[in-house]
Amino acid sequence: MSLLVLGINHQTAPVGLRERVAFGADALPRALATLQGMPSVREVALLSTCNRTELYALADDEGAALSEWLATHPGESGDLHAYLYRHMDAEAVRHLFRVATGLDSLVLGEPQILGQVKEAWALARTAGTLGPQLDRLFQHAFTTAKRARTDTRIGANPVSVASAAVRLAQDSFARLDDATVLLIGAGETIELAARHLVEGKAKRLLIANRTLAHAQDLATRHGGVALPLSEIDKHLSEADIVLSATASRDPVVTRAQVAAALARRKHRPMLLLDLAVPRDIAADVATLKDVFLYTVDDLERAIEDNRRSRREAAREAQSIVDLQTARFVETMQASTRHAPLKRVRAHGERARTEAIAKARAQLAAGRDPHEVLDLLAHTLVNRLLHAPTAALREAALTGDNDLARATDKLFPPLPGGDGNDDADLPPSSGAA
Repeated sequence: MSLLVLGINHQTAPVGLRERVAFGADALPRALATLQGMPSVREVALLSTCNRTELYALADDEGAALSEWLATHPGESGDLHAYLYRHMDAEAVRHLFRVATGLDSLVLGEPQILGQVKEAWALARTAGTLGPQLDRLFQHAFTTAKRARTDTRIGANPVSVASAAVRLAQDSFARLDDATVLLIGAGETIELAARHLVEGKAKRLLIANRTLAHAQDLATRHGGVALPLSEIDKHLSEADIVLSATASRDPVVTRAQVAAALARRKHRPMLLLDLAVPRDIAADVATLKDVFLYTVDDLERAIEDNRRSRREAAREAQSIVDLQTARFVETMQASTRHAPLKRVRAHGERARTEAIAKARAQLAAGRDPHEVLDLLAHTLVNRLLHAPTAALREAALTGDNDLARATDKLFPPLPGGDGNDDADLPPSSGAA
């Protein structure tokens, strides 16, 4: 079996392709069940965020079936094979540790990704698709991420996609203290954006969400006005800045809605920041005059300062990741080396259990105990030595000297014998 990571992220594909394989919370259990149903898959977890969709799996092959499933999901014309990456065994371990630590994020060291990795792990456990090996891998990833954040400054002055978006708005478009901002959604990203907007002294916050109670809760905590999502048309023209991050599969803001809002604003410019994957704001909105539309892929400028300030911390965190990867792989390999011993012992225990059960049945039937003991000994010898005897006979015929040498180490010649006497070996047909 191989430990595999298959995925697509912000480094390999633009948002227009990533959104095709983005899984909402309601779709994840069904996807995990489908993946677990593949004959080659033993264990699997699925991580889906705005910047990445990744499969972590223990599989019997090199992930061909998993790659095909992800690359062609959800069956649209054209596939994503050219945009996928694959890591195996030690590299798969290192990749997960880098992801959990924030070293593979668009915003270097951002703290939200660790929570998202933990959610993916918890969901796989609940779905019954996370076995012992992946469970140990994820647990070790959490430990590695915690150590990196404790021992380095990778998590100092944490930056998120939401804070980068607010900085972009401040630096390139408008003074927040003179701007009305419409936030669409009520999840963690919008919560963080609201916090940064309040710190930036935004003039007015409007918060729209499909579930009004969630919008009201957020508005109460941050001094905004809550709106049902259905009333966006009435209030879109009030917004100088729109920041959206929902879990919708379809756009929640269309070109027609923005065009109508611009007309009411007498074409005063609007900045729209779409932090969702799949995208919340229709791509053709960008064709309108007086509109500046940015997606998560456009935050590069806003986070470059963050990258520069954290590069030394990132090198230190990478050293921790490399060390923990080596330790985990060593443990994994040791477990693999012990597997033959476990199989031998299991074979012996199974032979013992079956032979004793047969002997007890014969004793209960009144058979002579001496005869039963003789039969028990014969049965045990036959059961234990039948498979190795057959293998040795075959090795002798085919000239497999390696097996013969291994046998010399496992079974040294008996005292007083030449090691070649096979008179007492059970017949090759063997089973008792």
